[in-house]
Amino acid sequence: MTNKKTKQKLRKLRRTIKKRASVRSLRITKLRRSAPEARLHEAIENLPRITNETVAEHREELLRGARKYIYPLEHARHRIIVTSAWILAAAVILFFAYTGLALYKFQSTSTFLYYVTQAIPFPAAKAGPSFVSYESYLFELRHYTHYYQSQQQVDFNSTAGKQQLAAFKKQAMQEVIDDAYVKQLASKYHVSVSNQDVDNEVQLVRDQNRLGSSNQEFANVLKEFWGWSISDFERELKSQLLAQKVVAVLDTGTQNRAASVLAQLQSGGNFAKLAQQYSDDTTTKNNGGQYSGLIDNTNQDIPPQVLNVLLTLQPGHISGIINTGYSLEIDQVISNNDGKIQAAHIVFNFKSINTYIQPLETKSPPHMFIHPQ
Repeated sequence: MTNKKTKQKLRKLRRTIKKRASVRSLRITKLRRSAPEARLHEAIENLPRITNETVAEHREELLRGARKYIYPLEHARHRIIVTSAWILAAAVILFFAYTGLALYKFQSTSTFLYYVTQAIPFPAAKAGPSFVSYESYLFELRHYTHYYQSQQQVDFNSTAGKQQLAAFKKQAMQEVIDDAYVKQLASKYHVSVSNQDVDNEVQLVRDQNRLGSSNQEFANVLKEFWGWSISDFERELKSQLLAQKVVAVLDTGTQNRAASVLAQLQSGGNFAKLAQQYSDDTTTKNNGGQYSGLIDNTNQDIPPQVLNVLLTLQPGHISGIINTGYSLEIDQVISNNDGKIQAAHIVFNFKSINTYIQPLETKSPPHMFIHPQ
């Protein structure tokens, strides 16, 4: 009986233990399933509440957290910029130091330094209020040295060559200084040379086959003899035309003489007698102004402006006043036999440009930053 009761108690105890274990397992499962939601809920509950009063504090807290990552990058970038700036400044200083010594102390004429002076306007002199660029000085000098080295085989490292080079340097410097004064005169008297003026002058000479049969041939000759391109030639021509125009405006005495003689010729005056009386060409005036030989379209001893007129005049006719750039002329065609022209001229030489430059040089003497030697 006792054993039976004992067995019943044991069975009851086992059922109780199983029931409790089942309940505990169910509770653990429920807890496991609800853990993420609980953690999320807890996190939300713990989030700081941002209000109008606390927004600045929270913004600063966020920025404080970001600065520990941003500041090292900004510091490294700042160091790179500062280092690069110092390297660049040092390179610029070294470049200008080298260029200054090469140009002003050693007076180098190398192609590299010529290109540098084309990009940077280093001054070589000052003519009155105007600076003379080092590039213009080298432009003039280099075509002299190129010609004598390539065509005359002059060795500028020899004693005689060094003396000749020194003379070329002085000549080139004087030319660019004179050009500066000419530009001042041109500005004062409103004289200018357009690109069309240059093109017309080139075309006039080209029509008489004085520049070769083609642009390529002309370019080759310029390169071989002077080291110039066609644009360099046009630049030099423009400078010459400007000086000629300035003289033509200022030399009113020569213009008046030519106009007076033309008026006498148009009134029936004798061409030969007037040539003997007024012409500045000493080689022809005593012969009534007649050229020594016959003229045709291949003659290159006659200024192109004059030749262009002579080829259109009929025998016995007299031209108007022709401006050759360096003089004024009045021409007469005596005869024309199949393009072979006999002609005479009366020449009125313009004054030298130095006549008008000299007062400017006296008033405002040029100052050279290099002394060619």
